Amino acid sequence: MRDEREGTGVREERRTDTTVAVVGAGMSGLVAARELRREGIDALVLESADRPGGRMMAETSVLGSRLDLGGQWVGHGHHRFAALAAELGAELFPMRTPKRPGFVDGPRRLPAMSPTALAANAVLLGWELRARRAAPEKWAAQTVDSRLRRVPGRHVRRLLEVLVSVTTTADLDRYSMHAFIEAVRHQGGLAAMLSTSGGAQESLITEGAGTLTERLAADLGERVLTGRRVTSIHRDDDGVTLRTTAGAVRAVRAIITVPPPMSARIAYDPPLPPSRTAVEQHTYMGSVYKAIAVYERPFWRQGKAHAEFMLLAHPGGAVFDTTPPGGPGHLCVLVAGAEARELDGMDVAGRRRALLGQLVPHIGPQALAPAGWHEKSWHLDEHVGGGYAALAIPGTTDGYLPMPSEPVGALHWGGTETANEHAGYIEGAIESGERVAREVLRSLGRTAT
Repeated sequence: MRDEREGTGVREERRTDTTVAVVGAGMSGLVAARELRREGIDALVLESADRPGGRMMAETSVLGSRLDLGGQWVGHGHHRFAALAAELGAELFPMRTPKRPGFVDGPRRLPAMSPTALAANAVLLGWELRARRAAPEKWAAQTVDSRLRRVPGRHVRRLLEVLVSVTTTADLDRYSMHAFIEAVRHQGGLAAMLSTSGGAQESLITEGAGTLTERLAADLGERVLTGRRVTSIHRDDDGVTLRTTAGAVRAVRAIITVPPPMSARIAYDPPLPPSRTAVEQHTYMGSVYKAIAVYERPFWRQGKAHAEFMLLAHPGGAVFDTTPPGGPGHLCVLVAGAEARELDGMDVAGRRRALLGQLVPHIGPQALAPAGWHEKSWHLDEHVGGGYAALAIPGTTDGYLPMPSEPVGALHWGGTETANEHAGYIEGAIESGERVAREVLRSLGRTAT
């Protein structure tokens, strides 16, 4: 590290030299840095927040259990995620899930074979069939909301609205049907995206998924710098200079792992090519609120009873039983899109009542008295911008998954949005970190051992 002085010393700047600068200490950035360090390449991770983890975040409950307020599920076929958990000493456990979730609208519970559920399934099947083919280009300008308005039946529309919102975290009037169908096709179908057993929500990590990013950052030690927001990146023939809120970093290569809407906040000199700028300008982060209610025990587990629900009243959302082996009881609540932002106007007690109150007719009044309540509105996080992933605006094909990752000179691109497999998931973040590390090694004339 050295000081640079200009003129008579009026301006003093601290500069750090490294081989590879990694922007973002989420799973993708931490994995990339670790892979490079294993090959003897000095890598420095720059994170704007005061913690590592990005869109992953674990906390400890008042009862001593670990829980995730960010990304958490190990989906079917997420072999990189499972292997990393095992390597870092964490244990997986399967979700306790019914054959079908319950659909509840206030005190009313819809049977799985109700006309409403059957009609919604028929619409989903039609979308599934379209997803197996290339979606029609004319749908690029049509929003999911506009398509939903064509579905007959208010309750059917509401069920579909909640399902798609929770699955994507999109504002459905700002998300094109074409983008949604392409995302479904990329992820292997709606069944895989919506399912627990055999799907994207198959397993959990006892210690919390966010614990993995904490352990990765701890292993990298002082090479992870928090509170270092990158404000600009200058490229020249010899490498890059990254200006941060706490000094400059000079590197031979830089890896950008933050999602496009967040990397758009960085000033680039020279400017990025139009194709890259288009991805940043034509995407936005989804809105999602997540809460975990912690109970002394999972009292709702009696016989074949369960607590996996789609909430169709207002605010709508999804509830999952994420209780770790041996307890205590955990109920995970997700609210997405515009309804997630509506919760911002309530206080903590109001949000808790609005959500847990919907469960009382179905699992009992104990739902209103958790021992602990943990919550996070990801769209209010200035360092992340939202979740689960960046979304394409209507009228453009820029920002579809997987998003482009072609290098721009000394700049390389990672992040879950760029993954060829499971983009938008933690598995995709790991894949992209490994891929971009290999890419940088090749650019430096090295090959991975």
